[in-house]
Amino acid sequence: MSELSAIDPVRARELVSRFSRQSVLVAGDVMLDRFIVGRVTRISPEAPVPVVRFQSEHVRLGGAANVANNIAALGGRAVLVGAVGADAAGERLTEQLAAAGIAVDGLVQDPGRATTEKVRVVTERNQQVARIDYEHDSDCAGDVERALVDRIARYGREVKALLVSDYLKGAITRSVMEALLNASGERPPLLIDPKIPHLALYAGATLITPNHHEAEIATHIRIRTDDDARRAAHAFRSAAHSEAVLITRGEQGMWLSEGRIDGAIPAVAREVSDVTGAGDTVAATLALALAAGATLAEAAVLANHAAGIVVGKFGPATVTPGDLLASLGQR
Repeated sequence: MSELSAIDPVRARELVSRFSRQSVLVAGDVMLDRFIVGRVTRISPEAPVPVVRFQSEHVRLGGAANVANNIAALGGRAVLVGAVGADAAGERLTEQLAAAGIAVDGLVQDPGRATTEKVRVVTERNQQVARIDYEHDSDCAGDVERALVDRIARYGREVKALLVSDYLKGAITRSVMEALLNASGERPPLLIDPKIPHLALYAGATLITPNHHEAEIATHIRIRTDDDARRAAHAFRSAAHSEAVLITRGEQGMWLSEGRIDGAIPAVAREVSDVTGAGDTVAATLALALAAGATLAEAAVLANHAAGIVVGKFGPATVTPGDLLASLGQR
């Protein structure tokens, strides 16, 4: 058992400097996160709930779109493949992607489904009061599924890494996963940010990144110690038939398991504001680092620092190369 916590500063700068030359295909469930912000001063006389006086509203990219946004913020090029509805949320999401410099050619419009939108009502102190989800989570099928497969086949040839952002909202089907596994003759690394009901679809992936709750569900092992994490990681790799697994453990850091490496990555000490979207940042950083030539251990250390940065921000957030290098320099 070994502990993985550091990366040579010169090597880190070299890898981060290569991010701008890398392309990553992100396939998965794109979402729009909408925040309604207000002030709470009293409880409603109609029901025991807070009354929120509206102050502002803003939107952010969520799900696979947030992964793509993180790749773009780190300097890479994201090729995003997913499905949106023919609705106002889909138009707004497309506008947000364009504003972030992310191409929308890979998006497929499905008139039969609503664009996944999460509306959060929060206080001015960033405390969440309620969340409303607009979604249609049945699997994409027919012409929409064929269009997703076509876009993966078309764009998968020109990227250095493939990343699946699965939120069980319908974009990741068996046919879509097969297209990703066969995206090119010399297949680039394939990373999966998973959902356990789809575990059987991921066989053959390079790296899968469950959080500790997902790893516990998949392996029936309670993860409380590093030894538990090691056993769960081995069991998860066996169940998923993947080359490697990285279990994210919140304040306990991460556990990376692959052929030559089996060790803990301690969390970067930060004041936690919001963990929303941290998994998206981890997946994006891992994919971009591997595309740039990092080893799995190096990519995991970089992703660990990126996660430490975004949990200090509210809502789905991004990391810049400067942020990442500054965090590495503080260790």
